[in-house]
Formats: sequence, C-alpha cells, structure tokens
Amino acid sequence: MDSSEVRAAAARAVVAVAAHGRTLEAALAAERARGAAGPAVQALAFGTVRWLPELDVLLGLLTGPRSARLEPEVRAVALVGLFQLVHARTPAHAAVAETVEAVRRIGRPRAAGLVNAVLRRFLRESDALLAEARRDPEARFAHPAWLMRRLADDWPGFDAAILEAGNAPPPMWLRVNVARIEPAACRDKLAAAGLAAGGCDFAPSALKLESPLDVAALPGFAEGELSVQDAAAQLAAPLLAAAPGLRVLDACAAPGGKACHVLEATPGLAALVAVEIDPVRAGRIRDNLSRLGLEAEVVVGDAARPADWWDGRPFDRILLDVPCSGTGVIRRHPDIKLLRRESDLAGFAATQRGLLEAVWPLLAPGGRLVYSTCSVLRAENEAVVAGFLAACPAAADATESARLSVDGQLPAGGPGPGLSLPTGFADTDGFYYACLEKRA
Repeated sequence: MDSSEVRAAAARAVVAVAAHGRTLEAALAAERARGAAGPAVQALAFGTVRWLPELDVLLGLLTGPRSARLEPEVRAVALVGLFQLVHARTPAHAAVAETVEAVRRIGRPRAAGLVNAVLRRFLRESDALLAEARRDPEARFAHPAWLMRRLADDWPGFDAAILEAGNAPPPMWLRVNVARIEPAACRDKLAAAGLAAGGCDFAPSALKLESPLDVAALPGFAEGELSVQDAAAQLAAPLLAAAPGLRVLDACAAPGGKACHVLEATPGLAALVAVEIDPVRAGRIRDNLSRLGLEAEVVVGDAARPADWWDGRPFDRILLDVPCSGTGVIRRHPDIKLLRRESDLAGFAATQRGLLEAVWPLLAPGGRLVYSTCSVLRAENEAVVAGFLAACPAAADATESARLSVDGQLPAGGPGPGLSLPTGFADTDGFYYACLEKRA
C-alpha cells in the first residue's frame, strides 16, 4: 500500500467516526477488511481523531466560509494532512504531495487543488494560525467543551493535567501471571530480549514497556506468562481481596482481564463465574482463560437479570465493572471525544445503579462488592455509589480499609465514597473503585 493510499484509508476511518458515529476500532476493522489498514493507517487515524478538535478549528481558519460546505471525505483528508504537519512532524513535501494524491484516491479529484492550497498556506502561516486556533479552549486542549467543564468541576486543580494525559499516546502496561512466573524474573526475561520495562509501586504484577510493540513479539505472551492490562485496572484484584475457598462473580466480565487476574492471584477459589451479555465478547473471555491456563465458568447472560442465569448460591465476592463513558481511557480511545455527549451521562448512571441493585442480592452477608468504572466523572462514580449507599442500609463503604492492603501510594481520597485515580496518575488510565461490604 503506497503512502497516498495510507492517507486515504486513514481519512476514510476518520469519516466513519466523525460523520457516521462509528468507533475508531470498527472503522479500522472495515479498512482491514478491504486490505487497506496497517500500523501506518492506524497511527494517522488515531492521531487525527485525537487532535481533531484543534485540527477542525485550524481547517476553519484556513478555508473560511467554505469549511461548512466541504464534503466529509475531503474534510477528513485535509485533517489528516494537517495532523501530519502539526503533530506527526512528517516532512512537509511528503505530507502535502501524498495527501493531495489521497484526495484523488477517495474519488474527489476536483478537491485536490483546495487541499493543496490549504496545506501550503498552513506551512506559510503556521505560527500565526496555531496561535489563533489555540485561543479556543476546545482547540487548545483538544477536548469537547462539555467534558472540560465537567473535569473542572470534578477535579479542580487537576483538570488540566487530566486533559494533557488524555492527549498523550498511551503506554503499554503488562500484567505478569504470577501463577507462572515472578515479576522480577519476567522483567529479566524481557530485558534479555532487549525490552526495557519499569514497574508500578501499587501494582506489583504490572510492568510498563518503554516502547510498545505487538503482543506476538512479547516473550512469554503465547505461553500465558503475560497479558496486556493497564496498571490501574490491576487494582481490581487486590481490592476484591478474594481468598481460597470463596465464590467470586465477575458480573460484566469481557474481555476477562480482571477475572483472569483474580484467578492468577488466588489459586484455590471455590468458583469464579464470569457473566457477559455479548456472546462474541464472552468468547474473548474463554480465549484469555485458555491462553493463561485458567478455569472459570463463563455465562452468556445479562448481569441486570440474574434470575436468567443465577443458581441461587450466594457469592462471597462480586466484581462489577460497569459500562461507562470511558472518559478515563480517552488516550486509548480518542474517538470518545467525538462520540460521547454530556446527555449520555444520565443514561450511564441509570444503568450503573440498575446493575448495582441487580447483583447486590447475590452477595453473601459479610461479602464484598467492588464497583469499578474507567470514567473520571463523579456522575458515574461517587454520585452512583453515594445514592446506592443512602438507599441500602445493609451496604457499607469499605474502600478506605481495603486500600490499606494495596502496596504503594494511591491518590488521596476526595469528597464522596470510593477511590478515584485521575488519568495520568503514575502513567495509568483513569479509574474509579468503590468497595462495598454487606453487613452480616
């Protein structure tokens, strides 16, 4: 695939997200199906979507009133070209020439002159144009205004750091399967292969690669010694505090990383039941279990309707990793900036509260439920848990005592129940956990 087709494929993916509301993952899968995707396409598509709030303002300055009349495909190619010049540091001649040729590749040859003029004008006036564009907060921080406002309210004094972390390329965190290899030995094994990795003081099984790479190239991955999982997500298992002989439920389990971590860290469980509503995603749980040499009961079912799958035996531990806005993982999924709306939050909160209420009766007296999200917004985190605690006298917030069992330094607790980790803390994703115990 030549350079112009790489840019055309990236532009098609951007159109699928920005104009048609598809996820970037789905858009790139469509490009792979047509034989037009690879690392270069992914890098251009991810980068353009990541910086689109800024690039769109720049394009408006460069095209004036014509901006609103640009066809989505032409707009996307121009945005890909601007991304190369502003953030990818692509040589100017290649960025311009190959992007102009990409306009022809997408079947819009008459727009080639316009895109050429836009990119060349940017090269002539880049400093002034960038300064003017970044007077707009959405362009300066490359996030939608509603999310910036929410973060300012929920994280006063920390919101700018969260926005900055959300625009950074994500690191590659690994989880060592301690049932098969010790973290120190795994780190030595990576080093012997020329792969430098650092640790995380609050997640002893976590290793962060200095340079991400394909999992197929990781020594020990195929043998089940390693998995890819952010260090913040690795807090779920220690906070759950499972022990041999206990029954554990992972109520929204796909793709199975947290369930597998619990099994790796706690041999001798009486049972681990992993529930997932999507049959395809349930298959990913089974695949992960198989690669890691672990066993669990995988149930295709709706966690909000336990009567359809629960056998009536209570669980001593429940992990409830609920669907959410994903605002803590924007650096991994930049399309969230374009696909989420502030109005979505009420629906997420209602679903989250409904799931809590549905699975709480499955918890044995004296048992612990860990509620988690990859959101950094109080509406989905502290507000949901506080409302549940107020309505359920049998539930007690045990997060503060649970965090004492976690190694290393965690963020100080803020107002409201639970533990919030802002995106970028120790170079991890943004996460929220609340440990709720049922009074006996």
